[in-house]
Amino acid sequence: MRKINLYTIAIIIFTITCIIGELKTVSAQDLQKKYKVFNRTISSDGDVVHLNEVDGAGIAWVTGKTFTEGTIEIDIKGKDEYQRSFVGVAFHGLNDTTYEAIYFRPFNFRATDPVRKTHAVQYIANPNYDWPKLRADFPNKYEQHVSSDLDPNQWFHVKINVSGKKISVYVNDNNKPVLEVESLVNIPGKMIGFWAGNGSAGDWKSLTIEPVGNQ
Repeated sequence: MRKINLYTIAIIIFTITCIIGELKTVSAQDLQKKYKVFNRTISSDGDVVHLNEVDGAGIAWVTGKTFTEGTIEIDIKGKDEYQRSFVGVAFHGLNDTTYEAIYFRPFNFRATDPVRKTHAVQYIANPNYDWPKLRADFPNKYEQHVSSDLDPNQWFHVKINVSGKKISVYVNDNNKPVLEVESLVNIPGKMIGFWAGNGSAGDWKSLTIEPVGNQ
């Protein structure tokens, strides 16, 4: 049997890797069709959507998807970098600044400071009810802690159930909500998207929506 040169094997592996990478990468044109992006640059390898890190909040609205009531499920990944990782989901979007959102601060998942630890998952209703107002006016009501078992640098699964004004948030396989609140607004918007906070990048995948009623 002829021996295959190690250099030849390396070339073959490199070529296959490049081909697979090209097949998985989603073109900018395709991304523009799938998402309407505000204040971020979006990229994707086909399964994972990535938003870059810039000042201010940013959203990738999912084109062709609407949501008013039901269940949202998605996998999200941030990072363990203090005040540099705010990742979540915006829904009931009317425009780029008017929406509700649930987001996470992964850098607080395993915080030893008890105050920081209670700031792990957050509800907001922009533009009138962003986190500073909610924290000042309703301390510990619209943000809570999550399990310390969560790795802030790894994927975690999120389920958001919206039933009327009630919003319940679950993480991974936990049947007990990590956050349960009543909506503060009645926004007529139906847009849904991937949300990144100030100075934050993030990754999202496996979005599913189970609507209730007429969407």
